[in-house]
This record gives sequence, C-alpha cells and structure tokens, in this order.
Amino acid sequence: MAEENQLKLNLPGLICEKLPSGNERYRVRVEGSPSRRIRLNIQPDHKLFMEHYHAARVGIQLAPELATPADRFIRESLDWLVSKYLDALQAKVDAKLASPLTMMQRRGLLLELCNRMTDDGNRFGNCHMLIPTSEIYKVHEALGTTPGKADNLLKSIKAMYRWSNRTGITHINPAEGVERYNINRGGATPWSVEDLKQYRSVHKPGTNAHLCITLFMFTACRISDAYRLGREHEFNRDGMLGLGWQPKKKGSKYVAIPMLPPLVKATRAPTVQGQTYLLTEYGQPFKSEKGLANRFKKWCLEAGLPDRTSHGIRKAAGKLLTEMGCTQYQVMAIHGHAVAQTSEVYTKDADRWLLAKEAMQRLKHVEW
Repeated sequence: MAEENQLKLNLPGLICEKLPSGNERYRVRVEGSPSRRIRLNIQPDHKLFMEHYHAARVGIQLAPELATPADRFIRESLDWLVSKYLDALQAKVDAKLASPLTMMQRRGLLLELCNRMTDDGNRFGNCHMLIPTSEIYKVHEALGTTPGKADNLLKSIKAMYRWSNRTGITHINPAEGVERYNINRGGATPWSVEDLKQYRSVHKPGTNAHLCITLFMFTACRISDAYRLGREHEFNRDGMLGLGWQPKKKGSKYVAIPMLPPLVKATRAPTVQGQTYLLTEYGQPFKSEKGLANRFKKWCLEAGLPDRTSHGIRKAAGKLLTEMGCTQYQVMAIHGHAVAQTSEVYTKDADRWLLAKEAMQRLKHVEW
C-alpha cells in the first residue's frame, strides 16, 4: 500500500503518495467529503498547480490536457526528458524542418527504451534522465541480433541528448561513447543493371511501378520527394523541359535537372493522371513517403528483389553518373548535396580512376 505524507506546502487536503516504483502521485481530499480524493495530473512545480488544486478541493478533476505531456512524469526522469524532446521534435515536424518518418521512428524507439527494465528490476523511464553510458551500451548490445534497430536507437538517444544539451537541460551526452554496429557497412545496397532489368521485366511501361523506378533512376530523388513530384514541378529553360524541386531533407540544395526522354515518356504513359506523377491504386496522390515506401517494397517483392530499396537506386544513379565521367560537382547538382563530402561516397573511386587514366595517357609517349 502506498505511504501517504503531508507535503511541506501545507495545503489543506493535499496528499503525496510515494509508490513502490519510486513515482510520486498527488491527490486532494474534497472539502466536505474527506473520503473522496481527486488525483492531480501535474506536479507541484507546474505553473497551473494551484488551479488544479483548488478545482480538486471542490470535487473537480481538471483534464490532463491542461498540462503538457512532460508534466505527467517525474521531473528530470527519463520519461520526462523523452517527452520534452518529442514535443520539440514534433514542433520541428510541424514547421517542416524535420521528417514525420524521423518523428515516428524516434518516438517508437525512445518509448520502447523507457519501457525496458534495468538489471535491478526498475523501469528505465522512472530512472534519472542521465542514463549511465554503461547502461546505454548494455541496451545497444542486447539488440545485437537486429543491428539496424540497435543503431537507430543509439542515433535517437544521441540526438535527444544533443538537443537537451543545447537547451540547457543537460550538459553531457552519455551516449557519445557508444559506437554503432553499422560503421563502414555502406548503407543501402546499390541496384545493379541486372536488378533494374529484373524489376522492369515484371513491371511494364504504363504501370505505376514502372513509372516509380524510372522516376528514381532519372532524377536520383529521395523517396521523401518522389511521392510529391508532379507536373507543377516542371519548367522550360533553354528550349528544354526540366524538373525542379526543393528536397525535404534538411540542408539540401534546390535541384533543377533536364527531363530526359525516358522520364517524360514514363510520366505520360499511365492512363490515369493526377496532381502527382505517382498515384495510389485508387488514383490518388500518396499522403506520405511512408505510403510510397510500403508500396515500393511490395513492387520489389513482386519482382523478386526483397532486399532492395529506393535509396539503393539513388546510389546506383550516383555511381553510374561518375562512371560516365561526371564530376563531383555535377553529382552534387543532381543529388542536391550541399557539401562535397556527401558526394564523395559516389565519386571518390571513379575520380581516382579518371585521374589515373589521364595520367597514364601522358606516360604513353615517354621513351623507355
């Protein structure tokens, strides 16, 4: 049974119940009816605490929506920090400064972290917000059978502490000392020419599936942009039809590229045309990148390519561009990269070959 203690606030009828979990629950005895108690949904340090208290004294329980989600947790607990971080991240999503998919992934991973149990049987969410590095390492190791999920969780934890450090809530990032599993793995597998042929042998011209892979291949766009591209993004310049858009990924530069004949043909081929190039089976634009991602995964499965992704096509396009002699800055222009280091993933090997080939041509005429 919970132990009841009068608070030092010395407010009539105010009770603090200390629970076995370590949490504190606040309740108020209704004036004139001592056996009836109203639970408060906020902590004593909240600015609306007295309003909730006086309402409870007359038998009214104010809705928890009057308090922010973080106020429902113990101050400076991991639950509290995660709640505040997710609120801040949601605000960035609303301002179109962060991806809804990032928000959804980090919410799921961080809430799962809060619900994990420590070695001594406590819930992580009830512990202090500064998790020891050793505990983060243990959680990361425990997810070793799913290294992708483990690394995404670690990435989410690091991002949360970077935010809390910037806002002054914390001053250290205990996750910085934990290394990812996928260092140097190279990310998504680039599509090969054989992969592209296999996909197109199943998905014929005129289908949304064929249009989708054509759009990826001839624009090198991300899936976060592909689902929203359409006729409104087309333009004419220097007598050529072009396609221009501002990528959603933060920090990307505006992309403007010519529409090559295969892309023009593919965008005009479907019998049903809409606001966007890619449409659902009901003839409507996809509502989100996740919707298109799920559909593209299904198309890849139908083509016998279960481990291929849209980002792998983007990488294949970057590699093809460099093999055809494009410079690093040309790849940057097509991919929307803001810094050269990003494009080096595609160009460093090809650039070295082109430079070596030019150098060897000079050696052809050396007398030996």
